[in-house]
Amino acid sequence: MRKVYIIIFLVVVVVAAWAVKNKMDSNTYKNVGVDEFEQIIAQKDSVTLLDVRTLSEYHEAHIPNAMLIDMKTDSFLTAARQQLPHDKKVAVYCRSGRRSASAAVKLAKEGYTVINLDGGILAWMSAGKLVEQ
Repeated sequence: MRKVYIIIFLVVVVVAAWAVKNKMDSNTYKNVGVDEFEQIIAQKDSVTLLDVRTLSEYHEAHIPNAMLIDMKTDSFLTAARQQLPHDKKVAVYCRSGRRSASAAVKLAKEGYTVINLDGGILAWMSAGKLVEQ
């Protein structure tokens, strides 16, 4: 009888660990390099491109077709909920990748599928990719 309890206990532990892992996976995002990011944002029907820098940074240079929602504002999540469709991936970037990583965590917790540009627009421009002002 003791063996049955041990087996039941092990099954419960495995199922609980699997549930925790799946919960954690739903609140994460993916970091990608410039070339992969470019391929992802080319799929315009299934991806929303999001710049999370300030308005002045956006006007200096941004990736074409990027939507702007400033990560530094208190209304970031409210604006994101209103403007970002849940049925599309969100490809997010900032200057160097730090703000967009923070934004990615917040958006993933809201249920969005998020891809973050590793190195931000600085990496994008260093790779010679197109920007507009």
